[in-house]
Amino acid sequence: MKFTAFIRTSFALAMFGFSVSSFATANLENGKEIDQHKCYSCHSKKTAFGNGDAIYTRSDSKVNSLAKLKSMVERCNTELRLDLFPEDEADVTAYLNKQFYKFKP
Repeated sequence: MKFTAFIRTSFALAMFGFSVSSFATANLENGKEIDQHKCYSCHSKKTAFGNGDAIYTRSDSKVNSLAKLKSMVERCNTELRLDLFPEDEADVTAYLNKQFYKFKP
């Protein structure tokens, strides 16, 4: 039982370390380009103003942490079949965080 808890804790810490390090090495230009080419048009359709960036700054945003932002980027990639690699997801997450959300990593 203790061994299982140890393995789970070790795995969680390893994943956290991977997330933080991949976030720190993210390519913001790639994230911006992906956002503009694959995200903006869909988000424009979802807002009343035709402004794809408005979805990031709305008052009723479901994204209220870096973990939720990462999860939302992953969800969009999977459900919309955007064909982004994990590195691309990290780049988009880092770009959106820097540009709009400003969560602490």
